[in-house]
Amino acid sequence: MSGRPYVTLSCAMSIDGYLDSAAPQRLAMSNAADLDRVDGVRARNDAIMVGASTVRRDDPRLLVRDTARRAHRLSSGRTESPVKVTVTASGDLSPDAAFFTTGESARLVYCPADRAGALRARLGGLATVVGLGAGDCVSMAELLDDLGGRQGIRRLMVEGGGRVLTQFLEADLVDELHLVVAPFFVGETGAPRAVGPGRFPWTASRRARLADTRQIGDVVLLRYALSDRCDLGDDGDASGGAGAAGVPAALSRAEPGP
Repeated sequence: MSGRPYVTLSCAMSIDGYLDSAAPQRLAMSNAADLDRVDGVRARNDAIMVGASTVRRDDPRLLVRDTARRAHRLSSGRTESPVKVTVTASGDLSPDAAFFTTGESARLVYCPADRAGALRARLGGLATVVGLGAGDCVSMAELLDDLGGRQGIRRLMVEGGGRVLTQFLEADLVDELHLVVAPFFVGETGAPRAVGPGRFPWTASRRARLADTRQIGDVVLLRYALSDRCDLGDDGDASGGAGAAGVPAALSRAEPGP
């Protein structure tokens, strides 16, 4: 994976492994301190990726929120927020989504090669559409090759949804996993799970390496090193925010919040 971007996979889930409820309204898994930490991780990456289902369901902006972090990126010659990346098998993306209408960063949309023309026509100049491979799905390995090669992306943060997380994990393409566990259960039929069925590299006989744990208020962050090049030097504040990990120092280990 040496020529591909360094991949940090980040997600928050319930105790029973759900990303959200089955209701139309999004269920908040994280708290304010953890969301600030995530903002810091975003700020140090070159690109942020979500799947098309997340674009449709959650309508995320995928922007760095903290003013100091945005200013730090600008001072280092980068855009205020990282490049936005999504992947779609069907091409079902609305040009009115916040993914396309907010922020000044470049936007990349990956899709099967035979759907690229129609998707370019639909999106116009809102994004660069990259067609990869044949068939009905895009290989995450090919996507990373393109990001690291033609697009010059060195650090990629993958934020979901469950299908994309599963594809990256199953293909052993993740360097670092940030898993936040919220203090409740969902237990709803039809609610999206963090990871779907698959054949994963980490099994009972090949355990993933837990590199760090941290209590952040009422949630817990688990950081797993999933590759030999995993860099756990910091949690990615990129200047600004409440601390080196985007949370108050008093919350950076196992101390409960006030």
